[in-house]
Amino acid sequence: MSKIYESPAAALDGLLFDGMTIMSGGFGLSGNPESLIPEIRRSGVKDLTVISNNAGADGFGLWMLLETRQVKKMISSYVGENKLFEQQYLSGDLELELTPQGTLAERIRAGGAGIPAFYTKTGVGTVVAEGKPIEVFEGEEYVRETWLRADLSIVKAWRADAAGNLMFRKTARNFNPNMATAGKVTVAEVEEIVPDGAFDPDCIHTPGIYVDRVVLSTINEKRIEKRTIREREAA
Repeated sequence: MSKIYESPAAALDGLLFDGMTIMSGGFGLSGNPESLIPEIRRSGVKDLTVISNNAGADGFGLWMLLETRQVKKMISSYVGENKLFEQQYLSGDLELELTPQGTLAERIRAGGAGIPAFYTKTGVGTVVAEGKPIEVFEGEEYVRETWLRADLSIVKAWRADAAGNLMFRKTARNFNPNMATAGKVTVAEVEEIVPDGAFDPDCIHTPGIYVDRVVLSTINEKRIEKRTIREREAA
């Protein structure tokens, strides 16, 4: 049975509700589900907990949900380029669970793998470890971290087939594959839909068993978050 939906709005139909937890793929502005986020905004759903490496940038990505005050809490590892995020957090309007980047990735992977908790040295002796169990292994302290799972995962891939098998392109293969495994429902927006059987099985990054719905993306801006250039040397 085909998992392909006709539009981003159709792909999210019946999945959104107030107070839900959403995982949103992307690293900086690479691999953001650019077409699905505006539809979540248009739905008006509120009190969201959003799990994402960052919260977009001015006017783009998850910033759109912050602007409309639809997000109650962010679980993130990097928030430095988003002034709106900063303002809402400092004013007490937005809850933040700041998580080291590698720990965030592993918590998501653990959620997809059915592993409720694990131990890591990252964060021991810092505010990250406050209120969390500490254990000693081979003479070293480790903090216990718990899995992350979501009601909905939204990811962006390069290609998909009707069965939901996904292929990511370069840097967009960041948090997306792990998030696809950790949602009760996963919706993938893709740049290309290919015929069944077009994928070499060894080149499938996320098997279709993890993906419930696929939609062709309508927005593919691929912005550069911070452009850095080198001055041309004098001849």
